[in-house]
Amino acid sequence: MPDQAHLLRLPVVLARTGLSRSQLYRLVAAGRFPRPVGLGGTAAKAWSSAAVSEWIRDQLQSAESARL
Repeated sequence: MPDQAHLLRLPVVLARTGLSRSQLYRLVAAGRFPRPVGLGGTAAKAWSSAAVSEWIRDQLQSAESARL
């Protein structure tokens, strides 16, 4: 089933990726993880579920390629 477009808050992103908060923000700063989007002019941020899923797929493909 294709990933429906919705937004994920930080705890969900951390759970899905297995990253720590500091690792996640280091990757965002380095341009190696999708940037969050602002929610309604507040300080709240969220990530696109599709972008997070794509990042996870890329990580799995890289790991598979490294094993070959």
